[in-house]
Amino acid sequence: MAGTAGTPGTPRVLRAMNDRAALDLLLEHGRLSRTRIGKLTGLSKPTASQLLARLEAAGLVLATGTTEGRPGPNAQLYEVNPAAGHAAGLDVTPERILAAVADITGRTVGHFELPTPGRRTGTPVVQQVTDALDGAVKAAGLARDDVHRLVIGTPGAFDPTTGRLRYASHLPGWHSPTLLDELAAALPMPFEYENDVNLVALAEQRLGAARGHADFVLLWNQEGLGAALVLGGRLHRGWTGGAGEVGFLPVPGTPLVRQVTKANSGGYQELAGSQAVPRLARELGIEDIPEGPYTEAAAQLVARAAQADDDAHRRLLRTYATRLATGLASLVSVLDPELVVLSGTALTSGGEELRALVQAELEELAASRPRLVVGDVREHPVLRGALESALATTRDEVFDTSR
Repeated sequence: MAGTAGTPGTPRVLRAMNDRAALDLLLEHGRLSRTRIGKLTGLSKPTASQLLARLEAAGLVLATGTTEGRPGPNAQLYEVNPAAGHAAGLDVTPERILAAVADITGRTVGHFELPTPGRRTGTPVVQQVTDALDGAVKAAGLARDDVHRLVIGTPGAFDPTTGRLRYASHLPGWHSPTLLDELAAALPMPFEYENDVNLVALAEQRLGAARGHADFVLLWNQEGLGAALVLGGRLHRGWTGGAGEVGFLPVPGTPLVRQVTKANSGGYQELAGSQAVPRLARELGIEDIPEGPYTEAAAQLVARAAQADDDAHRRLLRTYATRLATGLASLVSVLDPELVVLSGTALTSGGEELRALVQAELEELAASRPRLVVGDVREHPVLRGALESALATTRDEVFDTSR
């Protein structure tokens, strides 16, 4: 009995699988010739030619020039049509919303920053979101309807059982139980929301230091201290979306804090968060503490300590490494990950010097000994992760030629 459309093994499904394989290769390698695509996919030349003709007719690939400088006739080159689809991402903090639009190849084509100075603004959250999105869409020379999907990254996480944002009391206006419904009504495209640190882990998994790793922990230290857990290749979010909220983790070296979600503080955050670094520097007698936001001050102090030779700065870096390893020891003892990625400016600014100290301390504090690496995605990693998440779903939809 002949299979119906969509049944595995039917010609339509096999063609769609070959189409997607070719499109993924073009995304990975850039421009390729028909012969090269045939070799990489194992398809014959006639089949590869039919595939490319089909994708070109569907508007998914473009013929873009020919090979030059090689013996023999020049070969036609093909690439993914950047205009085949677009996705957007938002990175939300109390002070601003960063928005970006990327084409289907992953290239950012529009960027916009909307200041949102905490409780000083009376602008509703839904309008903030649409204003930020519209700014990026306009910068890309597009319209809202051109965007296939949006991913919004925020501190904390939306509880799937209630639809309310949790673990982020410092994000005013985002805690309404009707917010997600209001956003759905205002936005013309499907949207998803994700914890900001989870999005950084996604960016590192797809583009950075965690590529090829199915089990890893990402430790983030910037505005807040948090972690993302990737187990079996997938993000582990927890029952209420709160997996990885390690800033609340009780640790030796700080008082036991009760009602931590109401106080928005916790042991590990107080011990090793960004705000602890300037305080530690003062205790060690270090002068010339940078002024301004504590996140920037911490990054500058850690960077300076990683390069300095004096005793006070070396003690600062060693003490900070011990504090970081204290919380990490609990995580790796429970999860036993293959890899730990250090991300956020209060960690990446310490470079190899800080990484090596944390690695050495962790090996003394935990039986499990994962490899520690410094994150590679440094420029707007939350936003990059939001775009990668939105692009993954967009590509699945746009590249589906089985319909």
